[in-house]
Formats: sequence, C-alpha cells, structure tokens
Amino acid sequence: MPAAFRIDRPRDLLTPVVVASPHSGRHYPAAFLAATVLDARSVRSSEDAFMDMLVAGAPGLGAPLIAAEYPRAWLDLNRSPEELDPGVVEGVMRVVQTPRISSGLGVIPRVVANGRAIYRGKISRAEAEARIAQVWHPYHAALDGLMSEAQRAFGEAVLLDFHSMPHEALDGVARPGRPRPQVVLGDRFGASAATEVVDVLEDAFLSEGLSVIRNAPFAGAFVTQQYGRPSRGRHAVQIEIDRALYMNERLLRPSGNFDAMKRIITNVIDRVIAARPGRVPLAAE
Repeated sequence: MPAAFRIDRPRDLLTPVVVASPHSGRHYPAAFLAATVLDARSVRSSEDAFMDMLVAGAPGLGAPLIAAEYPRAWLDLNRSPEELDPGVVEGVMRVVQTPRISSGLGVIPRVVANGRAIYRGKISRAEAEARIAQVWHPYHAALDGLMSEAQRAFGEAVLLDFHSMPHEALDGVARPGRPRPQVVLGDRFGASAATEVVDVLEDAFLSEGLSVIRNAPFAGAFVTQQYGRPSRGRHAVQIEIDRALYMNERLLRPSGNFDAMKRIITNVIDRVIAARPGRVPLAAE
C-alpha cells in the first residue's frame, strides 16, 4: 500500500510555518475505482487538484510541506474520524448528525461535487476503519509532529492549510460592484489564528492582485479546529483558492496560468514567513 502522505522538508528549518495540502492526493486504489459508480473524471471532482504542486516552493523557503497521497473522495483528512456517515458506512447505528454528515461529506464521503453519489450502496465498517487506521491517523500524527517540532524550535507554530474550491462555490457571496472573491481565508472567525497572522495572509494575496474574503463560505473545518490554538502558540488558517485561477476544471488540467499562480502562492508563503519578526529558534536565544 502506498504511503499515506509525503513530507518535503527544508534543508534547514527556518520558520514556524508549516504548509499542508490534505485534499490533493491522486492515488485512487483500484478497489475503490471498481466500487464507485462515477467515471474517472467525476470521481476527481472533489479533489483539490494540483494544490500540492502549487505550494511546492515552501521547503525552499525553510518550511516543511506535508501532502496527502490518497484522495478526498476516498477519505477526508479534514474531518474527525468520528464523523462516520450511516448513509455510506454499514453498522453505524448512533451518530451525532452534523451538517457535513448530512450533506454526505463525512470522513468517508458519500458524494463528490454537486452531490453525486460515489457508491451504489454502502461500504463495510471494517473498510472504513481500515482507511482511517492506515491513512487518517498516520497523516495527523505526522502533521501534529511538524507543528510540535516548529513550536519547540520557535515558540509557536503557524499552519497554512491549502485547499482549492470550484469557481462556482463563490456565486452566493459575489456582490455587484465588488470584485469576485478569489481567495477565502478561514480562521473559524478568529478562533484558530491570531488576527495578525490572517492580516498578513490577506495583505499578501491582495498585493498579488487577488481579491480576498474571510470565513465565507468556508470558515475552516476539522484541521483548523484541531490545530488552531492561538492562546497556546498554535495558529491554523484554511486557505481556499479559486481553481479557475490555475486549472481547467472541466478537463482537470493545469492552465496556462499555473506557473504564475505557483509564484504567487510562493510569494504569499514567503510573506508569512517574513512576518514573524523576533521569532528566532529557541536554541539561539
């Protein structure tokens, strides 16, 4: 079985920033593809396609990068392992309903984009638990390890959790006379990151010519809730980027703007790294 994730480490750890791409995994197990009712393109519609490639400049700036290898349609790393959907997992008798489970987007998703069902029926509880054991727990153990390593070295940790969103996802928040949002920064309305962290992110995207909105329609999910503890020196921001900026959504291919968007994201990460003045490694203090 392929590894659950990969970590690209910098030559020298120079920053408390940790970069993550939990929804860009492209390893679709053969058994999963045989079980789904979707075609090869449709099953990838909820994938944050190529996001791991867009943030690949982070290690060169001194920040570690962790990227999932398995796709969101198979297992969602931005959900609690307790968010099991009885509509897709056999033997789930008692569950606390959440909006995510109700919409088919639990830790084992029932649907992909536009509510299209992934399976004809249900998968076994044993299969669901195996996916969680083999991929979810190792990924989060590694992510927590990177956050702890950063905090030990620098006294704080700043998680930039990169995602992408369909272009039409912001139809409901676009307003006449205002630029259509292209980036959504989710900090759970201030609960998962200090204001100055999000301010720097917003200013960095704005300086690159992109329009930014906060917490609407994406305020952050499990990752920001789990890892964002500003009072304890841990900050986490979910960053959603309009896929139309860098890819052809219909064909699932990078567009001619891909390299330019990669440079923009690298510049944004660099701005966040540079904005932690006085945060020197503790060993040097």
